[in-house]
Parts: sequence; structure tokens; C-alpha cells
Amino acid sequence: MKFKKKQKVEVLEGDLTPMIDMTFQLIAFFMLLINFSKVDRAEDILLPKSVLAVPPEERPDYQIILNLQPDGSVVFAGQPIPEISTMDPIFRQEVNNASRENVAVSDIAVIIRSHEKTATGVVQELIARCQKNELENFKLRVKDEAY
Repeated sequence: MKFKKKQKVEVLEGDLTPMIDMTFQLIAFFMLLINFSKVDRAEDILLPKSVLAVPPEERPDYQIILNLQPDGSVVFAGQPIPEISTMDPIFRQEVNNASRENVAVSDIAVIIRSHEKTATGVVQELIARCQKNELENFKLRVKDEAY
């Protein structure tokens, strides 16, 4: 009677290294995405309240978010700009960026987040400066009175 020797059975294991690498890349991507989305919002801006506030129907193709402080300074992309009169180069750059993305000037939305204690004349000055640079689509952000 002949006995056969038992053959070694190898257990095959999958290599998890690529999956772990992809997980870390996704985590890094979402961390960057979250940080960039908060740059446009100045947390010290207290929006005025309004009962007539209507949420936007859809997000514009290209938007410029301006945070207007009570002292008349503007925060754009996380950077404070002390004078509204010095914003012309920024507006021209944004118009150029939009044109590179095939967005017409008329489709650029200027979103003004003004502090509730900012004088109306300062908001009008900012709008006039935008209009001087061919930007004419404005959206004023307010806090809904219901909330």
C-alpha cells in the first residue's frame, strides 16, 4: 500500500497596500476640499436678517464672494483688502479667470456678504466699483428671519 505525502496547501492573501494608499489619497483630497470651501466665508460677518430672504435657485457657474466688514474693508479669498477703491485689479483678474473657463461676464455672480452693521453707502460703493469693472450680476446674502 502506497501512501501519498500530503502536499502543502498555500493560503493566498490579497495585497491591501493599493487599497490603503487610495484611502489615504481620498482622505487628503477631502481635507483640502473642506479647507478651500471655508476660505470664502468670513466667520466674523454677521449677516443682516430679512423676512423676504429667498434662497438661491441654483449655484452660479462662476462666483466672486466678497465679505464686507463694518469698517468698509473687504475680505476676498481669505485676504483682507482695506480699501474698496483698490479692488480693480482683483476684479479684472476674476473676469480673466472666468473668460478662461468660457464664462461670460454677464454670468459672473458677485455675492456680497455684508456685516449687519455696515453702512448701506459702503455696500453701494462696492456695487459701483464692481459695475465699473463690468460686473453686474449681484446677490446680497442675508440671514432668513425664520431661522
